[in-house]
Amino acid sequence: MIMEQTVLVTGATSGIGRACAETFLGADYRVIVTGRRLSRLHDIFEKYGERCHILAFDVQDRKASEEAIASLPAEWQDVDVLINNAGLALGLEPEYEGDYTDWDTMIDTNIKGLLTMTRLIVPTMVKRNRGHVINIGSVAGDAAYANGNVYCATKAAVKSITDGLRIDVASTPIRVTLLKPGLVETNFSNIRFHGDDERADNVYKGIVPLTGQDIADAALYAVQAPNHVQIAEMLILATHQASGSVIFRQG
Repeated sequence: MIMEQTVLVTGATSGIGRACAETFLGADYRVIVTGRRLSRLHDIFEKYGERCHILAFDVQDRKASEEAIASLPAEWQDVDVLINNAGLALGLEPEYEGDYTDWDTMIDTNIKGLLTMTRLIVPTMVKRNRGHVINIGSVAGDAAYANGNVYCATKAAVKSITDGLRIDVASTPIRVTLLKPGLVETNFSNIRFHGDDERADNVYKGIVPLTGQDIADAALYAVQAPNHVQIAEMLILATHQASGSVIFRQG
């Protein structure tokens, strides 16, 4: 591993993103932690100090994203690893009853936000002839499940975008990885159900779900693989989950 590499993690204030930030900080990387909630970013900075740099912005806002990246001090501008983690699901209802605002937020975050960050960071990687992009997809991108319609579509788009980037940089040493988690117990379901804690808790009943740390460990593994090894795609499921829609629940 090359010491003092710089990692940028989007959506680093909670869940998988925060686990990725803290895992890479613990492995002697420098990390740019980004997210919407400045207070939570400060919590990470207070814990790790000068090994991290915080940027508060929403990837849905392209102008804010551009300004945030442009504001990076010179010593933080060369990003070696980009982890496009920011994303969310909103609502779980038939497509014909979906909420327009939920649709826009998922598309603007999961697809357009990821594209914006890729466009802002990867050109410098190409210029430096080194780098690694990790996109956080989902098992939901492999096949739609009941009432998942637009969220599943956004994660299918993430897979296609990731595959396309890998093709586009195949002539360079840049590696591109897609991580596809299944059930991960974070605040994901609470956000999906707009703060309905009881409904969110039911998602994980009867099964031991993955944790954000499990996904962060996979990201670190991909980055620390030998330079000639590209972990192109990794599907990570809980033991009793077979697909996005097939889950064996005990009790």
